[in-house]
Amino acid sequence: MSRHNAIRAARWAALAIGVALATGCASVGQVQPWEKGLLTKPGMSFGNDPLGDRFAEHMYASKENSSGGSGVGGGGCGCN
Repeated sequence: MSRHNAIRAARWAALAIGVALATGCASVGQVQPWEKGLLTKPGMSFGNDPLGDRFAEHMYASKENSSGGSGVGGGGCGCN
């Protein structure tokens, strides 16, 4: 198999995978009201341990010698 054919086959494979993923996501319907209770469980949140999250942010700020950086641009040097 020549290099040109291998590249063409890889492109077709990537296209097929992309189409399969796109059609799989499109089949998800609207979330019904009685199903929304499953999404509000504490384990489903990103920060389900406020004290632990605050401690981790404090440790990160101490190690990096800067504050912030969790959601905003900029760093300890003062440049944005």
